[in-house]
Amino acid sequence: MNFVKAQPLLRTLTRLSSSPARSLPSIISSSRAFSSAPMVFQQVQRPESTFGHVTFDALAKEDDAVSHLQNSAYSRPASDDRIAKAKAAMEAKGFVVHVVNDKDEAFNKTLELIPEGASVNTAHSTTLEQISFMDYLISGKHKWNNVKGVIMAEKDPKKQGDLRRKIGNSPDVFLTSMCAIGETDGTLTHADQTGTKTGPVTFGAGKVVVVAGSNKIVKDEHEAFKRTMEHCLPVVSAYSRKIFKMPGSTATHYEVLRYASPLAPGRVHVVLVKEALGF
Repeated sequence: MNFVKAQPLLRTLTRLSSSPARSLPSIISSSRAFSSAPMVFQQVQRPESTFGHVTFDALAKEDDAVSHLQNSAYSRPASDDRIAKAKAAMEAKGFVVHVVNDKDEAFNKTLELIPEGASVNTAHSTTLEQISFMDYLISGKHKWNNVKGVIMAEKDPKKQGDLRRKIGNSPDVFLTSMCAIGETDGTLTHADQTGTKTGPVTFGAGKVVVVAGSNKIVKDEHEAFKRTMEHCLPVVSAYSRKIFKMPGSTATHYEVLRYASPLAPGRVHVVLVKEALGF
């Protein structure tokens, strides 16, 4: 989950913009072309994450404003019983759920859900960083069209904004996390500041892959708002203070997915990890 990054990490910007990425015409011409190709997935060795300095634990140790959250229930993994109930509730709402044990399994399950040739974009997500997906995307050792790389390669702010709107909102596959997952009602809740996360999830992306630690499980939609505002927002504000030297962040857009879209059954996949990940 991570919903208030006006820009990703400066180091990530540089690495994404320099990583292999196809041109805009190439991405547009190949979009959706992957669907007819059979997919044979081979396990990949998960690389070591290079984002350890911006995990929840790292921020909570450095920033007094969020140090008390280290002992919060929202920072601990859920029990197997709660995970099973959340899975059943999400599936009843039409979401496709994959429960995995750890970061290694989460990494490979995420890769398995992305077809060769797909155009791929991501929200800025600490969870995706922790499972090493962002390092893998940046490396270019895949057969996807890295939309994120194309966007980051454009240094003119206006042109980059246009790319975010035109290709960033409508990739074949969009990856993100969530602020909260409802154990009893199967809801998926998240927020952002710019709309570059909520937009693709709502409708723009062909497929959405949500990767979330079981610490994101709450009772229901009502508690999801509490977790978002009392846990996620303060930690994201700590992130902004560390990376951007800003006083804090805001949740401009707040979105709840109560059901899978009737126009696209099976569009939203949730990789639920039996570990505490992200904020």
